[in-house]
Amino acid sequence: MTTTNTPAPVTSDALLRRLEWTVIRRLDGLLQGDYRTLWRGLGVDLADLREYQLHDDVRHIDWNVTARLQQPYVRQFVEDRDLTAWFLLDLSGSVDFGSADVTKLAVASSFVATLARVITRHGSRVGAVFYGAQVEGVLRPGGTRTHVLELLQRMRAHSRSASAGNNGGASRIAARGSARRRGTQAPARGTVLSELLAAAESLMRRRALVFVVSDFISEPGWQPVLARLARRHEVVAVRVFDPAEMELPDVGLVTVEDAETGEQLLIDAADPAFRERYARLAGEHEDALRQALATSGADTLELATDDDLLDALLRFAELRRLRTRQPLPGRFPAHLAAEKAA
Repeated sequence: MTTTNTPAPVTSDALLRRLEWTVIRRLDGLLQGDYRTLWRGLGVDLADLREYQLHDDVRHIDWNVTARLQQPYVRQFVEDRDLTAWFLLDLSGSVDFGSADVTKLAVASSFVATLARVITRHGSRVGAVFYGAQVEGVLRPGGTRTHVLELLQRMRAHSRSASAGNNGGASRIAARGSARRRGTQAPARGTVLSELLAAAESLMRRRALVFVVSDFISEPGWQPVLARLARRHEVVAVRVFDPAEMELPDVGLVTVEDAETGEQLLIDAADPAFRERYARLAGEHEDALRQALATSGADTLELATDDDLLDALLRFAELRRLRTRQPLPGRFPAHLAAEKAA
């Protein structure tokens, strides 16, 4: 596995301009401007009814219709015109890792730039909460391109601060050769994602669209807070990861470093039994993480460092449509229409 290369710095404006040409414009054409329907359910005006599906919010079940038809139905609501989206950004040391030329942080930045610009282009506002070694700042919601640029610039600044505070962005798994030494002082703990979620929970008074952007490499305890957020808000857990985190390459003796604490350990990666044990533990962690996300009530979008961002967003949009599929406006299921006529 190779350490992350250091590319030439790219300004926030250059990143946003590139994404506007390569992703955002194409997304506009492919979705034909149908963004707001992807987040239907944020408002208070009843729009329609449809059959209950797995992972639907039970608070939206229409119990009267369910009792009459002996099959659960959920209400769907007209979306608030003033949609506010919040990005809860984990910028801790482990996020600044990539086994090739692209880091998890770069993927997260591209995702945030794309979604923030899409949302503001359609008349809504975005805000952000930044987490490095701790909750380090809040950007109040705004709806202009300049506001999106400020979000990206603050994201870049906070990520640099977090990397310095967490001994840089080395992989929590391995780096070819000896790991780089970044100082003798190491923080006493790693990421505590629950602090970011709890801060956002107390900050967001109105129902909102929430993107939790993280690699979810964290101390335990974040799951209950995420579940509470998902009960009150429309929450999407955006998990960024690198495929190399799932298996250890055969690189002989190697020093690995924890990106959160700076702790280093010499291991023999040439040992097949060790690599097999590592892969098994990584697989168990992967299964537990996906189960925790699934049971939280939040939707999940996974973004790998080798993913195409546009393709990933389109896949997620299609899954959202399938999960919230409903009859055409003004149409009810045949048996429900008959019930209403009777």
